[in-house]
Amino acid sequence: MLEISVSELKRDLSGIINRAAYGKQRVIILSRGKPKAAMISIEDLRLLESLNRERYASERWRAWLARADALRERTRAGQETEPSDSVEILRQLREERVDEILGVH
Repeated sequence: MLEISVSELKRDLSGIINRAAYGKQRVIILSRGKPKAAMISIEDLRLLESLNRERYASERWRAWLARADALRERTRAGQETEPSDSVEILRQLREERVDEILGVH
């Protein structure tokens, strides 16, 4: 990983971009000696975004499952639960899963 100052970046912006884009080199940009930003290839960015989407989808799915589990426990305990609650939760789960499969955000 390459670390460069903002002034170095200004002097050789095109070269640094090419190193990140084609050389697959990750570049840390320093301001007053402290890391402030990074430059990465488009491939690295896409991978990072994909990982973030997967993590978000997984967290969202776990939250929906927890809600469904809680609903099931309330139903087993004989507590008042309107059928529309469970139908709505299942509908939302199904819609989100279809969106996730189709890649809709």
